[in-house]
Amino acid sequence: MTTNEVQELREGQPAPDFTVPAIGPDTIVKNGQVHLADLKGRVVVLYFYPKDDTPGCTAEACAFRDANQEMQQRGVAVLGVSTDSLASHQKFAEKYGLPFTLLADTDKVVAQAYNVYKEKSMFGKKYMGVERATFLIDKEGVIRKIWPKVKPDGHAAQVLQTIEALNL
Repeated sequence: MTTNEVQELREGQPAPDFTVPAIGPDTIVKNGQVHLADLKGRVVVLYFYPKDDTPGCTAEACAFRDANQEMQQRGVAVLGVSTDSLASHQKFAEKYGLPFTLLADTDKVVAQAYNVYKEKSMFGKKYMGVERATFLIDKEGVIRKIWPKVKPDGHAAQVLQTIEALNL
């Protein structure tokens, strides 16, 4: 492994801990931040997306919004993560009525810890960005399921089905 490579996370491993600025419900956001370790005892859906208010990211966020009541009934905390600012997240959440927590990973610390900050390509240009991915973390802080390179359509329903199937 070269120094640029980050160890891939695997199901069954402890989820990397983090503390990052966030907006969302007071039950999760404390003093303007989310500390993952504070959510032990709850199932966490940690989903990474490239950018607020873009077509795929909006579709994914709205699907998690629409599944939020069922997630809440199961005690699941949904955390959306991008490298956008808190102000951008606030506008995004207000525009689409997003009831869950959005993490402002502006320093890319969380994206790098979860190995989703990667080289991407668009229109022949290479750049670094967040790869759409979701991590399902159990009540003990262990990664139970990883969805790499997520396609937004139907993803929230897939996550809910997995939570049910794993009886989390």
